[in-house]
Amino acid sequence: MSQSTQVEVKGAPAGELRKNAIGLWSIVFFVVAAASPLMAMLGTVPLVLRAGNGVGAPAAWLIAGIILLLFSVGYSAMSRHISNAGAFYAYISNGLGRPAGIGGALIAILSYNAIQISIYALLGFFMRLEVSERFHVDLPWWSYVVVVSVICFVCGMRHVEFSGKVLGICMICEVSILVLLDLAVLLKGGAEGISLVSFSPHAVFQPGLGIALMFAMACYVGFEATAIFSEEARDAKRTVPIATYVAVLLIMAFYTLSSWSAVNGYGPSQVVAVAMNETGDFWFKLNTRYVGAISTGAMQVLLLTSIFAGILSFHNTITRYFFAMGREGLLWRSLAITHPDHQSPYVAGLVQTSIVLVVVAAFAIARQDPYTVLFAWTSAIATLGIILNQILVALSVVGFFQRTKLDTRPWHTIIAPLLSVVGLSASFVLVWGNLGLLSGSNSRVVQAFPYLVMGTGLFGVAAGYYLRVNRPQLYEGFGSLIKSV
Repeated sequence: MSQSTQVEVKGAPAGELRKNAIGLWSIVFFVVAAASPLMAMLGTVPLVLRAGNGVGAPAAWLIAGIILLLFSVGYSAMSRHISNAGAFYAYISNGLGRPAGIGGALIAILSYNAIQISIYALLGFFMRLEVSERFHVDLPWWSYVVVVSVICFVCGMRHVEFSGKVLGICMICEVSILVLLDLAVLLKGGAEGISLVSFSPHAVFQPGLGIALMFAMACYVGFEATAIFSEEARDAKRTVPIATYVAVLLIMAFYTLSSWSAVNGYGPSQVVAVAMNETGDFWFKLNTRYVGAISTGAMQVLLLTSIFAGILSFHNTITRYFFAMGREGLLWRSLAITHPDHQSPYVAGLVQTSIVLVVVAAFAIARQDPYTVLFAWTSAIATLGIILNQILVALSVVGFFQRTKLDTRPWHTIIAPLLSVVGLSASFVLVWGNLGLLSGSNSRVVQAFPYLVMGTGLFGVAAGYYLRVNRPQLYEGFGSLIKSV
């Protein structure tokens, strides 16, 4: 680490994150907010019903959750031994070697920036619609992105506890509004009675199951960020593994219950037809029917807070990746400078916010639609990249424990990780094969996304080998700041 990042401020080095700053539930709020559960349900359930396996759609979120629970077994076991803000980078470096770790780091940076930009595009799109409808003011979508990006930077610059509290409030509100609808549907008996047909084999294993699983996996993106906050967590050895399991279980239960309630709310015989004809108002009309118009108005507002929560959560995730990479000299070292009062990686936050604004400006100048182009394209890149990194991490778990013997339990260190590799690899293939549906475009640019993601990783691997030969002192330092917990 360069001397400039070692300035002592108030008893703590300026290049360190705040220790013992956040507990279990703050971490859970960060990662569940990243999944933006309200946004995920409103955006994907109608699409999965009409393009996926129809009435069996709720089972897709259950299957995806099981795959990610298997992944969490090895991920959590490894988190007990490694604490680093560059989570994927640290895990892959220790399990598959430094060159692979650098490749994973670049994929993570690409993917997390892409997903945050996609959510910004969604925010701009919906904010323009809401403000125009309610106040009859028509501002360009990108103007909302500029304002919110400044707010997000200020929130991220403050101590990490502040963001945790903001995300906690947003998450509780957005989850509560759909849980209220779920309960109303169940208590009123649905449109055709309460049916479990969504989980019957003949409904689940339809030809569209692969498409449904693809969208379901995309909805979980962000849960794996628990380990990123390990350097700031209280009792990280215990907190991070529990937070990982809690986050996956909460997201899985919420997605499965809400999608199943939607099926029952409209009735198994009618729900697919409604999804075909009422994609945009699917949830709003359902909520008005069972809960009331006032609640529907609240749901429309909470959709915007859900999107903001996702933006803030990923901002914190990305800045910690930048911080970790700057700290080890893999990227600009000034990224490791932290705020003198809040010990937040504010330089990394400024860089991350600048990236968002540059990309948004480019698409705005080119007059590209924020929803059908920017959101769709960048979310596809992110889904590919994060699933690929999850595969590498699962393989790293096996390599790490086979080498170190720090944990010899077969289920935790071999069986569950390899089972998750199978499930995640199938998901990656499904996403690749259905990119046109996921992104809304079959252009050559979209079809190149898998090669962009894998090429980014291979570039990182090549850079690692180059540094090993030409800058061995820097290379040997990679991983030196990875801390045993």
